[in-house]
Amino acid sequence: MGGNEADAGGVAQSKRADARRNKETLLDAAAKVFVASGVDAPVRDIAREAGVGLGTIYRHFPTRADLVIAVYRHQVEACAEAGPALLASGATPYAALQEWISLFVDFLVTKHGLAAVLRSDSAGFEALHTYFLDRLLPVCAQLFDAAVAAGEVRSDLSAYEIMRGVGNLCVGAEGDDRYDALRLVDVFVAGLRR
Repeated sequence: MGGNEADAGGVAQSKRADARRNKETLLDAAAKVFVASGVDAPVRDIAREAGVGLGTIYRHFPTRADLVIAVYRHQVEACAEAGPALLASGATPYAALQEWISLFVDFLVTKHGLAAVLRSDSAGFEALHTYFLDRLLPVCAQLFDAAVAAGEVRSDLSAYEIMRGVGNLCVGAEGDDRYDALRLVDVFVAGLRR
């Protein structure tokens, strides 16, 4: 292999990495705007937050549903990847579980409105829900099992029950200033302690 071929491969790899970072920046910006203004926020607000033109967003995501689904998947992946890192760096398994559940709550906030966007595509919505459970339930189970093994939390629950309980506490928080879902989730998580 000549020097030029190696250089060309490195340039192509660098461009792919840049494109991936740019797309992640765009998805992070969209998630931030969705949290602040809902999934019906103007695309120009997302473009402004990401520091890109409207054409860049439409090139990656031709429809709003495409963008919302991509944000959802991006947030699921970020939440899934955070679990093992938190377990490795946390002071205790319980502390890692607590921090992960806070990230999970943040994720649940960003997905408000997803059902409305996908209303006409129940199969697509079901596929996303399956993806959500397949990616996040094992992460929650890993964190919860580590906290159980350390004797920090009760063992008579399952990771699914914990995720479902947290999700139920987050339902209805949107648009009600008197309801603080994160505060109630903190009470719920504190109740897991032995």
